[in-house]
Amino acid sequence: MSIVNCPECSGTVEDTAITCVHCGAALIIASADSTALPPFFAVSILKLAVMSFFTLGLYELYWFYRNWQRIRVCKRRDIKPSLRALFGFFFCYACFKEIRDGGLQRGIRPAPPIGVLTAGWILLNLTWKLPPPFSLVSLLSWVFLLPVQSYANRINLEAFPAHDVNSRFTIWNWVWIAVGGIFLLLAVIGLLMPTE
Repeated sequence: MSIVNCPECSGTVEDTAITCVHCGAALIIASADSTALPPFFAVSILKLAVMSFFTLGLYELYWFYRNWQRIRVCKRRDIKPSLRALFGFFFCYACFKEIRDGGLQRGIRPAPPIGVLTAGWILLNLTWKLPPPFSLVSLLSWVFLLPVQSYANRINLEAFPAHDVNSRFTIWNWVWIAVGGIFLLLAVIGLLMPTE
């Protein structure tokens, strides 16, 4: 028995483990082989939309982090996924390009228009600076991630048909949805209340 790194979180696990004790990822092939998981973050379109909306965009940071994490593992790149996610405005296009190029290399067409989607995501995120209620438009920035995720899902399905498509909502997902829903409700009530 030896120790290997989880291809998802890089935590150390025994080579006979079925799931990672650190992140819970299924280790289909119990080794550090990067092909044990799909090339990009797997999440259903519905889950991406719901989680992004109700977490007020925080799930989008998580989305970028998980995609950069997969790119780091699969392509053996020396990058910091957390920094690339945190500075998403600067690395958004590069992330979309990695996904598009990954699909084109596998002959998956048509590819999404990543330039337009990048510009749309950045511009919609910047609308939080607008006066209320127009600032609420920024909560819809996830719309520009949907075509990219749909394309990534097609890539994942071809590269690793048995992967978990991540469509179920976990208990923690529901907690985030509830907390975010309360904040959204309070924001709407605040906008509707008359000002003196």
